[in-house]
Amino acid sequence: MSERVLLLHGIWMRGFMMARIAKHLSTQGYAVDVVDYPSLSKGADACADDLRTRIAAHGDDTVHVVGHSLGGLVALLATQGESSRGRTVCLGSPLTGSSAAKTLSNFAPWMMGRSRERLLQGLGEWRGEREVGVIAGRVPVGMALLLGGLHGDNDGTVAVEETRLPGIRDHAVIAATHTGLPFSDEAIAMTTRFLRHGRFVEAA
Repeated sequence: MSERVLLLHGIWMRGFMMARIAKHLSTQGYAVDVVDYPSLSKGADACADDLRTRIAAHGDDTVHVVGHSLGGLVALLATQGESSRGRTVCLGSPLTGSSAAKTLSNFAPWMMGRSRERLLQGLGEWRGEREVGVIAGRVPVGMALLLGGLHGDNDGTVAVEETRLPGIRDHAVIAATHTGLPFSDEAIAMTTRFLRHGRFVEAA
């Protein structure tokens, strides 16, 4: 039976944002499902409950999860207490909390809907059984420029330091913007390697 990969888009986005990585993973033999979830109206934690149910429906099958931005937070929330087989890759996810979200909260908190608190809070650390890899971008072009910018290396929306969650298996920083991460050939290749081997760079 083929291994399955669930793909989750970020806030304000829809499933089509994950089309390129979905196509690539399909050519690599994975059964791929793009999960279109209500990031604003339902919120990250409730969407994580739905994702947990979806993963559980596959029983003991291997189910990997790849999430962009908020989708990475949803993926980790859904799998932090389960023991099903599979790995998780987060692309540009503000796993320790988003400073851009804090700034946005000062004048337009409604723009983040019910995911606002999770974006502000992030996660404390990763204690789940799954191996988690995180890919961050370092091309600082994006929404944060309109909000006064970010400190340190960033992808224009999320700072690299906001992606460094204690307890994860591997972390990488590449030349990509936040929106560009799901379309990046480098990010897609690294994601595929992590799903197969649990590392972004194969051992020599």
